[in-house]
Amino acid sequence: MFSIFPFFCVCHVTMMVLSAALTALSVMSLLSLGYLSQDWTSPNQVEQPNHPRPHIIFIMTDDQGFNDIGYHNRDIHTPTLDKLAAEGVKLENYYIQPICTPSRSQFITGRYQIHTGLQHSIIRSRQPSCLPFDLRTLPQRLQEAGYATHMVGKWHLGFYKRDCLPTRRGFHTYFGSLTGSVDYYTYKSCDGPGICGYDLHEGERVAWGQGGRYSTHLYAQRVRKILAAHDPSSQPLFIFLSFQAVHTPLQSPREYIYPYRQMGNVFRRKYAGMVSVVDEAVRNVTYALRKYGYYKNSVIIFSTDNGGQPLFGGSNWPLRGRKGTYWEGGVRGIGFVHSPLLRRRKKVSKALVHITDWYPTLVGLAGGNVSRMDGLDGYDMWETISSRKESPRLEILHNIDPLYNAARHGSLKNGYGIWNTAVQAAVRVGDWKLLTGNPGYGDWVPPQMLGNFPESWWNLERHTEAKKSLWLFNVADDPYERYDLAERRPDVVKQLLARLVFYNRTAVPVRYPAEDPRADPRRNGGAWVPWEGDEENWEAFYLRKRKVKKQKRKFCKMKSFFRRLNFRMMSNRI
Repeated sequence: MFSIFPFFCVCHVTMMVLSAALTALSVMSLLSLGYLSQDWTSPNQVEQPNHPRPHIIFIMTDDQGFNDIGYHNRDIHTPTLDKLAAEGVKLENYYIQPICTPSRSQFITGRYQIHTGLQHSIIRSRQPSCLPFDLRTLPQRLQEAGYATHMVGKWHLGFYKRDCLPTRRGFHTYFGSLTGSVDYYTYKSCDGPGICGYDLHEGERVAWGQGGRYSTHLYAQRVRKILAAHDPSSQPLFIFLSFQAVHTPLQSPREYIYPYRQMGNVFRRKYAGMVSVVDEAVRNVTYALRKYGYYKNSVIIFSTDNGGQPLFGGSNWPLRGRKGTYWEGGVRGIGFVHSPLLRRRKKVSKALVHITDWYPTLVGLAGGNVSRMDGLDGYDMWETISSRKESPRLEILHNIDPLYNAARHGSLKNGYGIWNTAVQAAVRVGDWKLLTGNPGYGDWVPPQMLGNFPESWWNLERHTEAKKSLWLFNVADDPYERYDLAERRPDVVKQLLARLVFYNRTAVPVRYPAEDPRADPRRNGGAWVPWEGDEENWEAFYLRKRKVKKQKRKFCKMKSFFRRLNFRMMSNRI
């Protein structure tokens, strides 16, 4: 058992004084009490903007853990992100989802997973699934408000039909990868042994010929080109910069890994180098915002998409759990807002914020009418973030997943006849958090602990509670989830179980179709592309592209092999 006083502490000291008084109160009372709980911004930059609607730049990283940024952990070097956050508003009670597709879907629709049919897992590359077509996305709303909308980077929201593509879901332009994970240099993506293909797209076409260029650099360069080509005074701009970093595979240019050479964990060393590349990319984008005249009237938002994976270098310490779990380490994210338009800057916000909140918040900033948008689960948080007004959000449904492996010891009886605790679910109401079913791996993993250790070492560190299927924590007093209060507070448990029942009544059926063999890149010219419901002959088009490269294939394969071999040898040495 590790110490409950770790290196970085997210505590709500004032709530500890109130904890005794809370015992006799209802959950609704708890909610209300819980809420009582270059120079980037030089003076000449805080002028009244010429344009009433701000330029919005939303930056998302992939698998970056809570402990993987400089202002949470001094071992990670992120001077740009640290400065932007310090001069803006840090969101220290900010929640995302535990894996990629759910977070991205909730950001772009403003709806919980149970209201989009994406409650279970991710959208895999061969699944005929994507965002529901009847939902208006965030970029579509911003287009209606007169914005030019651009996306650069990882999509991971389905592509089996062309109507699923980013350019059909609200983005005027798109440059990036459609699947969940690609090689940072070759843009090769695999979905099972031998099911591999090229995945880099320009609009609705495959962007051949980009191999060898590191994706984080490539994406930042594309954003700078967009900024240079656009007139900031004529039309407001929305850019969704969705880095694939710092998701596996762990790849980074050697010069970024070298400053972390003292780290004994090789995975952690490479991972930290990837974070540093992201920091440099954000610096270049921010510089371009200033250079081309956007900065004075801009809002920059930074967010992770889920918790880090300690098996591959990430760290959520001191939080419990990891990516893919509903413990705080899986769902509590890094987030901040930086903007000259903030009324109160250089602040730390403890207001409860969820990734669904960006949809109404950004539509509101763009001048859209949020009140007319039915079905949203998010709240407009701008006044809360900018002016520190009371937050409209009092609770979060983390998820209800009826397809996840049922907890062996869960039952309706264990849920007081209210809820079957075999079902994986998690909800937060005020300061209280309830988990049922199997929340996922629930240990606390300090940095440097694991990486290239043998599998047996994992089991030595496991925190197992084999017969449990229900947990209750006061995450204000106990943000590390070490003290389960379920048996001591059955009154609170029953009320939160009732909230799960309420939400479950509004859920739509889960959409998780079987994989389609027609998606195999070998049938589509070697690339991941839409394969269903199109009149255009995708296979013929991509085969023509493939033939152009055939003459050099043997030489290029050998050259590529030695390049990768050299990179691995050098990376492991440092």
